[in-house]
Amino acid sequence: MAKNLSNLRAPKKANIGRKRVGRGMGSGMGKTSTRGHKGQGSRSGSSLMRGFEGGQMPLHRRLPKRGFTNIFRVDYTVINLSRIQQVATEKAVSTIAIEDYRTLGLASSRKAMIKILGNGEVTTPITITAHKFSKSAIEKIEKAGGKAIMLEAEVKAAE
Repeated sequence: MAKNLSNLRAPKKANIGRKRVGRGMGSGMGKTSTRGHKGQGSRSGSSLMRGFEGGQMPLHRRLPKRGFTNIFRVDYTVINLSRIQQVATEKAVSTIAIEDYRTLGLASSRKAMIKILGNGEVTTPITITAHKFSKSAIEKIEKAGGKAIMLEAEVKAAE
């Protein structure tokens, strides 16, 4: 059957209103307002911590903790040469500076740390500025007649 305005329907559960408690016995949620009888959850102002299991040791505390999170780790946005070549041909770009990665859609943030990897080929001479390059990326960029300019990382705040 073809869909038209005469037989359109809202999807299931699309227009179910929120639960209105404490509105009398006829509502089906009267008297105790869905809180049950007595106990901690029935009192006003009751709120339990996430993962609370009634006083039993919570699961997140029963399980063993493993590993280590390095708070000084630097995450790089990795970009392959194949992607740079694609953008360079589409947008006719001969230079990619740090500010351009966001505008060209290569990075999600202006503050992203950029690392260029040598996956793919570069055919046009292009000057690329980034925080890090792989050895193969530098070789391929220079072989095509371009330049790889490495920036000093702004991570040396820890020293």
